[in-house]
Amino acid sequence: MTLLEEMKVSIETMTMGEKFLASLQVTLLGVAIVFVALGMLFIIIKILDTFVHKAESSSAKRKEQKTAASAAKAAPAPTPEPVAEEKTQDDGELVAVIAAAVAASLHTSTHNIIVRNIVRVPDQAPAWNRLGRMQQINRQLH
Repeated sequence: MTLLEEMKVSIETMTMGEKFLASLQVTLLGVAIVFVALGMLFIIIKILDTFVHKAESSSAKRKEQKTAASAAKAAPAPTPEPVAEEKTQDDGELVAVIAAAVAASLHTSTHNIIVRNIVRVPDQAPAWNRLGRMQQINRQLH
């Protein structure tokens, strides 16, 4: 009779060492079951992910084909598209504000700071992170 079968019958007759080994077996069996279940969930999620991406790409292709077909029917003769003018704005005020903020944080004069380039960095933070920041700012303002 194995230790696990003996635990089913009577645990009182087992020695302390047998109890320890049986509990170790139960623990390892539980951990193995959890890892097998997690592995199965991982595989299922990956399979569903590939199906979703295939469905999205096929629906996007169909939409493009429909819009191309409707555009070909609606406009028999190609017309030249108007050239979009780029909006140029004076960034002098923005540079002055950024230079003043940097000077204030460094405890120095704006004469010691030269702003050569300003590049907007896209926000890569998750949505929950941005929401938390907004809530903290709103709490401080109210």
